Amino acid sequence: MSLSSLRTLAFINGIFLITLAVSMLVPVGTLLVFEQTRGINAFLWSSLITFIAGIALVAQGRPQEGQLRPRDMYMLTVSSWVMVSIFAALPFIFAEHASITDAYFESMSGITATGATIFTGLDSMSPGTLIWRSLLHWLGGIGFIAMAVAILPMLRIGGMRLFQTESSDRSDKVMPRSHMVAKYMVVAYVGLSGLAVLGFWLAGMGAFDAVNHAMSAIATGGFSTSDASLGKWQQPAVHWVAVVVMILGSLPFVLYVATLRGNYRALLRDEQVRGFIKVLLISWLALASWYTLTTELHWLEALRLVAVNITSVMTTTGFALGDYHLWGPFASMIFFYLGFVGGCSGSTAGGLKIFRFQVAYILLKANLKQLVHPRAVIKQNYNRHRLDEDIARSILAFSFFFTITIAVLALALTLCGLDWITALTGAAATVSGVGPGMGPIIGPAGNYAGLPEIAKWLLTIGMLLGRLEILTVLVLLFPAFWRH
Repeated sequence: MSLSSLRTLAFINGIFLITLAVSMLVPVGTLLVFEQTRGINAFLWSSLITFIAGIALVAQGRPQEGQLRPRDMYMLTVSSWVMVSIFAALPFIFAEHASITDAYFESMSGITATGATIFTGLDSMSPGTLIWRSLLHWLGGIGFIAMAVAILPMLRIGGMRLFQTESSDRSDKVMPRSHMVAKYMVVAYVGLSGLAVLGFWLAGMGAFDAVNHAMSAIATGGFSTSDASLGKWQQPAVHWVAVVVMILGSLPFVLYVATLRGNYRALLRDEQVRGFIKVLLISWLALASWYTLTTELHWLEALRLVAVNITSVMTTTGFALGDYHLWGPFASMIFFYLGFVGGCSGSTAGGLKIFRFQVAYILLKANLKQLVHPRAVIKQNYNRHRLDEDIARSILAFSFFFTITIAVLALALTLCGLDWITALTGAAATVSGVGPGMGPIIGPAGNYAGLPEIAKWLLTIGMLLGRLEILTVLVLLFPAFWRH
């Protein structure tokens, strides 16, 4: 990697750190509003340290060559997520006296919108810390959207080429200028966040809780202001608002851009969106019917409980309404499976993404037809795009490494002394970005605080790999990457 590239990466990372330092003033303002002085110095010192580090990186001046090569973009993506998580951990160390391991685990979970936590006693926790956790989700959510649109397509793993609306496209871009795409995405993200705050507030949450849960839900993160998560609020309206916001955060943001530009049917015409909603609704109806038959709950009450928890798991948000682990083996297995599905490509959600399942089904159907009619020429299209060999290869590679990553991580966790349920579901929950695992330790009613330190570091790596879609990180380990 050239000196010029390193200077450019340092400059951009410096900008990120300065932005993070300014963001740390939000908890300071929150504490002043709540008339609490404890913790203000912790955030001020964290902001100052982060700001100085950022200034040190940008002090050399803006690089002359602004164009980054694809290999530079991969390095930038990984380095920025790691570096931001390091400095984002400072408030947890200074304000909550968390260990370095716990603080980095929490910050990585926040910035990757995973939602796995080591904190308890959230109901009485400092409002500064609570808003910082939620803010990390919000910042990480918009960061991942930008990465999914600008960087992942270079590695041919993001799938964004399949989800553009033809009525407003030139080539495969939503708009001809990338900075205009970014502008519209920020408008969509901020607008949806504002609507989410309003929705939670009108549904019965206090203003502070509404802001926190809005940032967490639109980023499909899952951090809450209560140990009981959404179970603290008994108003059904709060739960249904959460469902709507989680779904909105799981849809492709390039389609919101198309909608803002006048293509109002962009979301309705997209095959991935339709498939995502279809799987979600079928899962709601099936599990709600089963839950009604096995309990004395009214069907509508069962539907509400099921809708919140299934949407939370499938969108990889991680909110919980009660302990669904206690619903029995059948329900637990359904939740475990849905955690792999995830949301749409180009959204804030994690998981495998729904389009990979759809494309895999199309390829399977075509292969079966080919067996019956060996000489036939079978067209394979998805979302008005032809499925070429590149797409099939990328889906196979990503799905393989996604599965292998979970398998290896789970095996490593058992060497740390964890039982197989905690190890397997913990690995799957962090790589997929769901947050809570299964079982009494890390399930929806528990957290990751009691795990060994080495296990927390392994799971932190899992969060990073999962959020950056694995191949973005693995490409840095490929020897050819470092050759000029």
